Amino acid sequence: MGGADVGQVRTWVGLDVHAAKVVGAIADAQSGELAVRAMGGATGQVVDFCAGLPAPVRVAYEAGPTGFGLARALEERGIACVVAAPGKIERPATDRVKTDRRDAERLVRLLMIGGLHPVRVPSPAEEAMRDLVRAREDVRGDLMRARHRVGKLLLRHDLRFEGNNWTERHREWLGRIELPEPVAQSVLLDGVGAIEALLVRRDDLEARMVALVPGSPWGQDVARLRCLRGIDTLSALGLCAEVGDFSRFERPARLMSYLGLVPSESSSGERRRQGSITKSGSRHARRLLVEAAWHYRRVPCRGRELRRRQEGQPQEVCAISWKAQQRLHRSWVRLDHERGKRRTLCAVAVARELAGFCWAVSTAY
Repeated sequence: MGGADVGQVRTWVGLDVHAAKVVGAIADAQSGELAVRAMGGATGQVVDFCAGLPAPVRVAYEAGPTGFGLARALEERGIACVVAAPGKIERPATDRVKTDRRDAERLVRLLMIGGLHPVRVPSPAEEAMRDLVRAREDVRGDLMRARHRVGKLLLRHDLRFEGNNWTERHREWLGRIELPEPVAQSVLLDGVGAIEALLVRRDDLEARMVALVPGSPWGQDVARLRCLRGIDTLSALGLCAEVGDFSRFERPARLMSYLGLVPSESSSGERRRQGSITKSGSRHARRLLVEAAWHYRRVPCRGRELRRRQEGQPQEVCAISWKAQQRLHRSWVRLDHERGKRRTLCAVAVARELAGFCWAVSTAY
């Protein structure tokens, strides 16, 4: 965040940003006056308004669906801007009145006392990559739901496939089904057609993701993350899109907390109680790490595919990858076999440690 020091700021601005309207609360540091101004949602109009205030100016707004274009435009005009994490904005428990004006005033007051938690503003290229990764994630979810609908339809007609679903044999079996009711048959064909269309969309998005890696700013991080067991190109690119620069975290525990993989806690006095993970941060990144964590159930080894991915990578990175296999497999054995924990909980615990190894390989020199 650029701009003047806190003690030099003349005008503080809190913006409650919506698609069609922006409400700004403006505090003058010299007079102490607090004013409220409503304006249109166009980025240019908001930037011009902030640029016309007595300088130096510092602005804050909540991260949301309008993205980071406003923050970039303000920085280009030399106006410091904080994009605040919505989930970490303090709100009194007894406050039952929520309006745009009150939200803007709360933002400007928290900005003045340093009570906002800023989120990292990605570059336009990073944001575009994140959109591509999340588009693939959306298609993946749509595909899963479409398959479930077809499966439930077949169960209602007492039709079951002996074997693994959605393999080539299963799809051939689907093509031979003739339901007695013509309407039901048309529903089945529509569901299967939707699945085929989603598969085409998924494959197209994945091909674009793979083509994006060579020569990109994330090429080195993707190559290093692929040295870890359970993480290949798509998973590595997804982690890079959600995390950004791994080196901005001072230590791996900060990354684990950022991804919401640390236990929640409710402690008071002599009582200390830890609960489920916080689930803050990127849900997509957590899913990728949990999926990768299941690979560490198996005994550590460097298979042919993993050796291929590690070719040409620094020896230190390969050593970290081997250390990760040994440690995370021990964690699986301890939690699953010795302590009898549910395997879903084991996977989350291992994913937390795996996040630390992702940080280690990405920041290794």
